[in-house]
Amino acid sequence: MLMKNKILVTGGTGYIGSHTVVELQNAGFDVLIVDNLSNSSPDVINGIEKITGKKPELIVADCADITKMDEIFSTQPAIVAIIHFAASKAVGESVEKPLLYYRNNLLSLVNMLELSLKYGIHNFVFSSSCTVYGQPEILPVTESSPIQEATSPYGNTKQIAEEIIRDTVRANSSLKAICLRYFNPIGAHPSALIGELPNGVPNNLVPFITQTAIGLRECLSIFGNDYNTPDGSCIRDYINVVDLAKAHVVAVKRMLDNKNKQMLEFFNIGTGKGLSVLELVHVFEETTGVKPRYKIVGRRAGDIEQIWANASYANNELGWRAEEAITDTLLSAWKWEQALASKK
Repeated sequence: MLMKNKILVTGGTGYIGSHTVVELQNAGFDVLIVDNLSNSSPDVINGIEKITGKKPELIVADCADITKMDEIFSTQPAIVAIIHFAASKAVGESVEKPLLYYRNNLLSLVNMLELSLKYGIHNFVFSSSCTVYGQPEILPVTESSPIQEATSPYGNTKQIAEEIIRDTVRANSSLKAICLRYFNPIGAHPSALIGELPNGVPNNLVPFITQTAIGLRECLSIFGNDYNTPDGSCIRDYINVVDLAKAHVVAVKRMLDNKNKQMLEFFNIGTGKGLSVLELVHVFEETTGVKPRYKIVGRRAGDIEQIWANASYANNELGWRAEEAITDTLLSAWKWEQALASKK
């Protein structure tokens, strides 16, 4: 009899995906990764194997290619759930290349939903984002906070994706889905064997901080110091990537154990605390003893002024909570950057 215990993780060699694969394997699941490697490296598989003692299966393919994906699904009868990460994710780039984001992020999602229905896979976890809230009028945001107009095409793809999932679940009673609305993932696995590894110039703050601190970048740009915040820089809810990864394991188990209260559920995955960009830079400096050079530049198109989570629903309903301190999280990012430098 076939043991159905496999989780399909799209984008599983990426930053959040790779950490989630580690936590899934640690929880006893078999994992199949599908990734086109557009913003990641197959070397990540080696890091995952060193951490868990088990090498996940990797198929290099693009989720936007329905023919190839159908072929993959037809040979994988043991899949019980899908975690869909695969998407383009840079806010600034999405403003410059909106069609790339709409094609890549939405077509891949539609394909995955169609195939999950075709092959009888009833559990779907979607990598959503706090960007669906736009610039909230009331902070912190809860899952019932209004969905404001998106400030970037990237944010809009997440809003549209949630609508697509909602309509699909409504029309198909066999399908269950959980949308995890991430806040700002940072840090690396404490082993320093996997972490955030952007291709080219980083779009996210922490790898830019660590690359500047280690000398790869001349200077960190802070986009705006004239926002309506205490120090003028944007405020975000920064969550440790391992804490975030564990939320996916909890979400999958919730559906497999039939503990979900609705066929479609939404959860904020954050710490419940806001830190400004300048505060984060200063905490990094105090924690590591290294002072990255930075300069204030103009605001970046698509950026939200301030947002942080009310994560109490995820805490109470999922039994999940963010555990890692910001200092330990930044130390893990720095340790990962040093490990990368030692390999060169």
